[in-house]
Amino acid sequence: MSTNNNSNHSKEKLVVEVVAAHNLMPKNSEGSSSPFVEVEFENQRLRTQVKYKDLNPIWNEKLVFHIKDVADLPYRTIEANVFNERRSSNSRNFLGKVRVSGTNIAKEGEEVPQLYTLDKRSLFSHIRGEISFKLYLSTREEVKEVGANGIVSSSISAPSALASGFSKKSKKLQGPNSTMAANHQLVQETKQTQQNQNNNHHSKNVDQPSPSEVILMNKPILINTGPQLKETQPQLGGESLKKDKASSTYDLVEQMQYLYVRVVKSKGISLFGGGDLVAEVKVGNYRGITKRVGLNNVEWGQVFAFSKDCIQSSMVEIFVKDSSKDDFLGRVWFDLNEVPKRALPDSQLAPQWYRMEDKKGDKSKTWKVMLSIWFGTQADEAFAEAWHSKSANVNFDGFCSIKSKVYLSPRLWYLRVSIIEAQDIVPGKKGPAMISFPELFVKVQVGNHVLRTRIAQPSSLRSLSNPYWNDEMMFVVAEPIDDYLLVFVEDKIGPGRDEVVGRVLLPMTAIEKRTDEKPVVSRWFNIDNNHFNNAAEESKMMTRFGSRIHLRVSLDGGYHVLDEATMYSSDLKPTDKRLWKPHIGVLEMGILGATGLMPMKIKEGKKGSSDAYCVAKYGHKWIRTRTVVDSLSPKWNEQYTWEVYDPCTVVTIGVFDNSRINKNLANNPGARDSRIGKVRIRLSTLEFDRVYNHSYPLLMLHTSGVKKMGELHLAIRFTCANMANMMHMYTMPLLPKMHFVNPLSVNQLETLRYQAMNVVASRFSRAEPQLGREVVEYMLDHDSHMWSMRRSKANFFRLMNVLSRLVAMGRFVELMRSWNKPAYSALFVAFFLLLVAFPELIIPMILLYTAFLGLWRYKSRPRQPPHMDIRLSQAESVYADELDEEFDSFPTSRSAEVVRMRYDRLRSVAGRIQTVVRDMATQGERFQALLSWRDPRATFLFSIFCLIAAIVFYAVPIRVVVVLLGLYVLRPPRFRSKLPCQPLSFFRRLPTMADSLL
Repeated sequence: MSTNNNSNHSKEKLVVEVVAAHNLMPKNSEGSSSPFVEVEFENQRLRTQVKYKDLNPIWNEKLVFHIKDVADLPYRTIEANVFNERRSSNSRNFLGKVRVSGTNIAKEGEEVPQLYTLDKRSLFSHIRGEISFKLYLSTREEVKEVGANGIVSSSISAPSALASGFSKKSKKLQGPNSTMAANHQLVQETKQTQQNQNNNHHSKNVDQPSPSEVILMNKPILINTGPQLKETQPQLGGESLKKDKASSTYDLVEQMQYLYVRVVKSKGISLFGGGDLVAEVKVGNYRGITKRVGLNNVEWGQVFAFSKDCIQSSMVEIFVKDSSKDDFLGRVWFDLNEVPKRALPDSQLAPQWYRMEDKKGDKSKTWKVMLSIWFGTQADEAFAEAWHSKSANVNFDGFCSIKSKVYLSPRLWYLRVSIIEAQDIVPGKKGPAMISFPELFVKVQVGNHVLRTRIAQPSSLRSLSNPYWNDEMMFVVAEPIDDYLLVFVEDKIGPGRDEVVGRVLLPMTAIEKRTDEKPVVSRWFNIDNNHFNNAAEESKMMTRFGSRIHLRVSLDGGYHVLDEATMYSSDLKPTDKRLWKPHIGVLEMGILGATGLMPMKIKEGKKGSSDAYCVAKYGHKWIRTRTVVDSLSPKWNEQYTWEVYDPCTVVTIGVFDNSRINKNLANNPGARDSRIGKVRIRLSTLEFDRVYNHSYPLLMLHTSGVKKMGELHLAIRFTCANMANMMHMYTMPLLPKMHFVNPLSVNQLETLRYQAMNVVASRFSRAEPQLGREVVEYMLDHDSHMWSMRRSKANFFRLMNVLSRLVAMGRFVELMRSWNKPAYSALFVAFFLLLVAFPELIIPMILLYTAFLGLWRYKSRPRQPPHMDIRLSQAESVYADELDEEFDSFPTSRSAEVVRMRYDRLRSVAGRIQTVVRDMATQGERFQALLSWRDPRATFLFSIFCLIAAIVFYAVPIRVVVVLLGLYVLRPPRFRSKLPCQPLSFFRRLPTMADSLL
């Protein structure tokens, strides 16, 4: 059996050479450790020898593992755990762990030692130190066997290695917590057994993970985190123009040379029997064909651009053909060496008439074609609308979807509608099961969005036909505001049945605009009752007064309409232009290209490919680069400019794969462009007038973990127009005044943001080329508010990192109180007494220290823009089930067993949060109980103590009291008791409201 297993393994073996470790954490009473390393790979577990009493051990041992499939190595991980052997209790202490991705494995002969920092196993682990490995593949090494003590000796198969792993796990369970650990292991094995049994009784669903898959989801997905942001040195266009950088429009991109051919029109051509004409431009193997035109109007007006890097001919030919035949009617050709070169900012070359020759080379006919030809760069005006040689395989229907484009998102307004009351409403006929009095409510519709008020409550002061609501609603509308506001008054006449008893149609152009908090004047609007079809009811309506409704409607231009996540906002200006202030700077961005993109599709059975384009969003201006067809390393070299009104904003750049090039999907409304990655850059982190040339990693979170989809090369420059205005912006509120004078609730902002995103997506989907809804949602972070266990962990550790400074200060004070270093503790006490003697120095010293600390850190300031951080996002070691939950739809589409498991996990997390909230409430209630007389003896003692303390503080100077209290707290441990102090014991005895809880 072992022989068969070994024959299935590949000839190459994985060699993990454990070199050494440094600065390990001492774990015994002598201030030392006896470390050894245990390495696990594909259910094989091997360990090194123990280095007794050595915090800087050197092993230089080779551990050899079988490899099932070498092709799967990049998706595998090697886990190494460092332990301290405790010979007295036959157990071990954890010293740290390292997870290494299979992508770091080198070939034999190319291996180099790699240094890794030891990671914690849990939040409360005390770990320090580094360990170094060599990882490589070898065909000469043999797998060694593991003896009874776990030390490598001779040959073993994978199952036996797994068995030895279980024996070590059972050995680890020995110790003070062995019962708890054994129960935990038993629970895990029982859960797995039950899930496997359930899996045998239920069929598998493709879209829903089976219980056996849930077991596999409990293993974390490990991602290697290496250096991600790289500084590049591209040959930018402005580098050759250093004497006058402003003279170059495209100074943040690499210059790309193109041959431009503009075919305008033709004349003098006649065809027997009529037909359509086309013009064809041919350069080597590249051919571009114009649209078809009739003989009565032979005008094309099209431009063709051929990349100079792809030109393999010394001449360019222009043919005029009958669209139904392959033979040409006339031809003009040019030697490329004679083609002029356009130097910007010169105006465009004027097209000229050229006499064409027929197939025999005869130019005697009067056939002429008007065209112009020149060499230029991507800065040419014709570049954006030109046909490109690299898109020659794109069908005509998909050609419009590959062009570069600048989009302006519509200006968005908040529409505030206040429904106050109504008069003389005729209710509908009630069903026999309904109550007699009317249940009137108002429904307001703007576009596709509908909101409704509460049902008007009957009042003794008002008749039933005069309902009162006083409800307020908010909508998002976009310019041009040419829609209508529809107000319906409805009556509930039966279960699930509502009858319209009146309506108002109000054009948006008649609504008043406001820029401040002053409310507009409310107005009465007549209600249209023409919907009544019954003649008797209509005559009844004529005998009464006309119904009317009281509304207050306004377009609020003092707010900024949020259409993106608040933390990633790129624009904070109010809607009304009258409130805008002058711009304070200019953002220039050169989108150079991308490298190493992952294949997103397979074309015609060939290898994987990608049709990538870039989208950048800042403020109201969205840009889209042209699509580079069939390339995993596209070069765009396009430059764009934005005006900056606030430095504390973010520019977002996304990369997508164009799915509308395929003629089978071009007219498919369900076609969606695939996401490749996204980069965010906060402008406040950029220095003025510095060009940032960097390669940003494109990271995408998938259900299988984080994947690096490629790298995006950008050149960015932030120029300040007025330094005084820039500094003044840091003292201004982040949002316009209306957000603070008349604030909106968090729920309102989320609902209105969703409306705004729908408006922008709808507007861009009608553009040409269109920006799909999936692109807009990804750029605006539409799912940033959704629950995710990974995001929750990331935010928790962010909070812990913030609080770690306070914890460090507390540890420092505790270290001074411990008097382990008497000299330092004595200096600390002397410094404390100095501050008490001169309290006026406390605030100046704190401010002076802060100022010097800031100046000292200037030399170590970040020199690179921030980028996506896998470790900060808690995506380097994330469980597959958590990713599956993050990508699940809302409401869920998973099976009941998976939902039950996730619900139980959420209950356990919520239970911990509930415990923390309970403890906080308990401490607060104990403070309240000091004077509540709930415990009369405790309140009496506290009152007497406060009375005595008041007399003492009045009689004794405050400095003396502070000195005495400080010296009491900082006294050496020999003068302290291990029991809690008396005030703390008194506080813990106070009653709380927990006694009254069920």
